[in-house]
Amino acid sequence: MSTNREHITIAPNGQPPERQPRWRQDFPIDWPEDHYVARRDFTKFMVLTSFAFVAGQAWIVVQNLLRSRRGQPPLRQIAAVNQLAIGQSLAFNYPAEHDTCLLVRTGENRFVAFDQRCTHLSCAVVPEPDKKRFLCPCHNGSFDLETGKPLAGPPRRPLARIKLEIVNDAIYAAGVELSTV
Repeated sequence: MSTNREHITIAPNGQPPERQPRWRQDFPIDWPEDHYVARRDFTKFMVLTSFAFVAGQAWIVVQNLLRSRRGQPPLRQIAAVNQLAIGQSLAFNYPAEHDTCLLVRTGENRFVAFDQRCTHLSCAVVPEPDKKRFLCPCHNGSFDLETGKPLAGPPRRPLARIKLEIVNDAIYAAGVELSTV
């Protein structure tokens, strides 16, 4: 009687297959006990996964189209010009209530405003006007105070700039500039 040694399954503890624990049957280490994935099942999995990626990309495109059609957010008063001394900052929400931004007075008649979320992992940046930067304490990243461009650390994209308008000694947020660089 000739048997192929590759088809003989002997468990490491020497017990017959009926007396083996369930996990050994679920996770076989022997070649003849291993279950193969059929080509058809693999192809089904790949088609479904590819469809999920295409659907995700389509969703992103639709969201960008909808966002571009909404237009600019409305004007919103932030503060009075004399409310901030040079080097002071003020947190405000724009364009929505959950979008925290920072207004910083950098000179006599110079104000800048940026989204407070770091472009790396959305940690809150902290203004440091004396060092002319915004600091992200999470990974020691920093951004230029005037331009919002990254200076150091892991962030590679600049902060979103808030457009400002000054009307009758009041500072208004007038839109959001997202940098493409």
